[in-house]
Amino acid sequence: MHQELTCNQVNALMSFYLEDRLNETLKEYVENHLKSCPKCQKRYRELYELLNKKIKKIPVEEDNSEQFKTQQYIEFKKNLSAYVDNELNDDENIKIKKITISNPLARQDLEKIYTYKKLIHTAFEKTKNDIKEDYTKSVIDNLAKQEILSEKKSKDPFVRLISAFAATILFLILTLFWFTMESGLLKFSYHF
Repeated sequence: MHQELTCNQVNALMSFYLEDRLNETLKEYVENHLKSCPKCQKRYRELYELLNKKIKKIPVEEDNSEQFKTQQYIEFKKNLSAYVDNELNDDENIKIKKITISNPLARQDLEKIYTYKKLIHTAFEKTKNDIKEDYTKSVIDNLAKQEILSEKKSKDPFVRLISAFAATILFLILTLFWFTMESGLLKFSYHF
């Protein structure tokens, strides 16, 4: 039996395919789709080139490369993600910019992270545009309905405790009544 994959399915599996982490069956399905879909072939080539691209290194002599790995550079690496996501205050942003200007390794790292961010954003936008319906609202509505239903079903713990206590007392009374009827301790007399 031959399985046909959609473009969305292939896009979801693409990174695993590139890293050779799919089982043989899935790998074959992806390859069959790539043979017949120019759009996915293009996407595959772009990702393949990006992952296998040799990042051009700034010419630094072997003995001088360690000079760029300073304490400033280490702090830069710690704050790089926050800088790219605009999570730093103005002073920290200026520090990052100064280190980027003065340190070739910092410049390389910043270029790499912007390339990855752009790739992720492009993939997200493509996937978002491919989806015809936004399921967010329906999921949130369903969760709200479930929450309302669960609130209706769950009673106040005090009411549940009183109900259980009343049921236990009623059971004991009925058991006692039945026991006395069976043993003949309780006699009824009818007078007319």
